[in-house]
Amino acid sequence: MFYLALSILFSVLLLVNFRIFPKFEISTFQAIAFNYPVCFITGILLMPDGQHFALDFTQNWTYYCLALGVGFIITFVLSGLATQKIGMTLTSMANNVSLVIPVLFSLLVFGSAGKVFDWINYLGLVLAILAVAIATFKADSGKKANFWLQGGLALAVFLMYGITNTTINYLNIEVIRDAERVVPVTLVMVLGAVLAGFLMLVYRLIKGTEKIEMKNVLAGITLGVPNFLSFYLIILTLGYFGNSGAFVYPIYNMGVILVSALVSVLFFKEKISNLNRIGLLLALVAILMISWQEVFGL
Repeated sequence: MFYLALSILFSVLLLVNFRIFPKFEISTFQAIAFNYPVCFITGILLMPDGQHFALDFTQNWTYYCLALGVGFIITFVLSGLATQKIGMTLTSMANNVSLVIPVLFSLLVFGSAGKVFDWINYLGLVLAILAVAIATFKADSGKKANFWLQGGLALAVFLMYGITNTTINYLNIEVIRDAERVVPVTLVMVLGAVLAGFLMLVYRLIKGTEKIEMKNVLAGITLGVPNFLSFYLIILTLGYFGNSGAFVYPIYNMGVILVSALVSVLFFKEKISNLNRIGLLLALVAILMISWQEVFGL
């Protein structure tokens, strides 16, 4: 549980970074691009004795991990944009309710704990989708453009986080399997993000839409360290709990939602409407219902 708690805190810290970037006129894209080399270096420093990083192109999973790195870039860009456009609390909401996707795969495809969905699980799935719609609605979104921007960003974050977390869970079951392989395999994923971010940054520099500044590089450090640690710790947590994504993800996601809401209200004075609060409450209830068997050990 200690690893899980730390993973929650580092995940919230990522949203805090995105939230304060506009205040310091930091390029969110550059911070994301620079954060992955920092992630890679952090992983190398955490590499246990006797282990080393290597790319084995004879293994199919190497290509999967590199491709997943591209997904990381896309997901992070969407998360940063959503945090700045619809707020930290609501982005966290859309992000973490995306657990319905890895949980569905964990229960129905990966055979986690041999559980089968019942009516409570399915009702939780419906509530989760409803919660995203309610929580991301704002009273001032009467303009259709604003409404579709909020809803579109929330849906994009929901889908991308769900897809990447499902893939991570699959790789954890099929490739990592034991703690000794966590860092080496994770670094292959991060390398994919490094390459994708570098190519995108070069393209934007040539096009003239980006200009490298030192503050953006420093922002990449404040983003990269917690980014890798949150990812690394959730993989360790999955391994500790027998790779049961249906058990780990609900607790992790509820924790991130609650801590994010608390931080956003206390430190950033974000206003949450009564309708948004209902959405957040529905999300927590939905998370419990989706994986009630694993959470309560039944």
